[in-house]
Amino acid sequence: MEQRESKFKFFYQTGWIAVATALGGAFMYAVHMVAKDMPKSEYGVFTALLQVLNLMGIPAIGLQSVFAQQAASAVGDAAHQQLVGTVRSVMKGILWIWLVMVGVLVVAQQYVIDSLQVANPAALWMTAVVGLFAMWMPIMSGLLQGQQSFFWYGLVSIAGGFARFLGVVIIVRLLGGWAAGGMTAVLFGLIISLGIGAWQNRACWIGAAQSINWREWLGRVVPLTLGAGATLFMMSADMIFVQKYFDRNETGFYAAAGMIGRALVFFTAPVAAVMFPKIVRQAATGEKSTVLLQALGVTALLGMGAALFCTVLPEFPLRLVYDKTFLKVAPVVPWFVWCVVPLTVANVLVNNLLARKQFKVVPWLILLAGGYALALQWRASTADKTDLIHGFSQVVQMLGLFSLGMVAICLWFSLKNKQNSAADQAR
Repeated sequence: MEQRESKFKFFYQTGWIAVATALGGAFMYAVHMVAKDMPKSEYGVFTALLQVLNLMGIPAIGLQSVFAQQAASAVGDAAHQQLVGTVRSVMKGILWIWLVMVGVLVVAQQYVIDSLQVANPAALWMTAVVGLFAMWMPIMSGLLQGQQSFFWYGLVSIAGGFARFLGVVIIVRLLGGWAAGGMTAVLFGLIISLGIGAWQNRACWIGAAQSINWREWLGRVVPLTLGAGATLFMMSADMIFVQKYFDRNETGFYAAAGMIGRALVFFTAPVAAVMFPKIVRQAATGEKSTVLLQALGVTALLGMGAALFCTVLPEFPLRLVYDKTFLKVAPVVPWFVWCVVPLTVANVLVNNLLARKQFKVVPWLILLAGGYALALQWRASTADKTDLIHGFSQVVQMLGLFSLGMVAICLWFSLKNKQNSAADQAR
């Protein structure tokens, strides 16, 4: 009976997060229905800057996991005061990291503008401003996730997506803004999400606090940051290399196909989000659970179902957002979605390993991400530029190849961890 109730609760919570993420994602998707009215060169820049924003968030990506862990295990006054002190200290630390990043951008501004073919420098600087809020947001999401406050966790996703969409409608469509205007709308959405999260988590950053042990805390957050950052890099890097090496008037087409492929990652992300704190609690209490198998099964089914749909009807998701001129990139859509499917499975496996503090996998994930960067550099620079579909497909195939490599690495360490656990129990 308890097992049935546990499974029901898992699927109920996953279902809500899936609905909330779907609604939030639908608004994010709708952003592109408006943004595609920009000139294609500006739309390519806007999409590339969104991926730059993802990469800017890598220093903070592990924060969601580590705060989810800390919030899930914060039992008692002492642990709660330690959590409050950690939240305050880390938010201040992120501010200093962001200021350093801004300083680097001041020095390298022209190189970045030339590499990303940015026509209006205001778009780049707005992205830099957004970066601060993007690095703070994982703290609030992690606190909600760790406390298993999944209602508000989902609501933050919906509110942020709606606010971003509303901002794009006002700034881009009504006021005629382009890439810089689109990034201003992104900032608006993040401010709304961060505000809701901060209010709901106010007990975690207001009140009595203990000082943070930076050495101990960094020992936990650095592996989580690098492990989760490797997955985020795999999801985001291709658009930046395409923006650099392909004609700026053509990159908008790749952005359209990529947006559909990346939507699959966000579509399946709720499963890993619900699974993570449960694995943390399971590891802490030593209880057995089938949460990982459930998460893998749901992720694989959703991913392959979406991929099959996009294979049979590749133009359909494009027609939902874009005009007819974008339909010429439809042959790339099945490639993109199938190459992303193994990345969604790898995301679940990475979250499982990190939740169990199996950090030996992290160096291998970093090596894989580094190899992917080198492969993208080579492939994007040498890809066929005369046949756009062939050239884009060549870049996407690198994503599929290295995503499979990530799955293989995670499976190896997952099986090894299971064997070690079985051996410990036998002793």
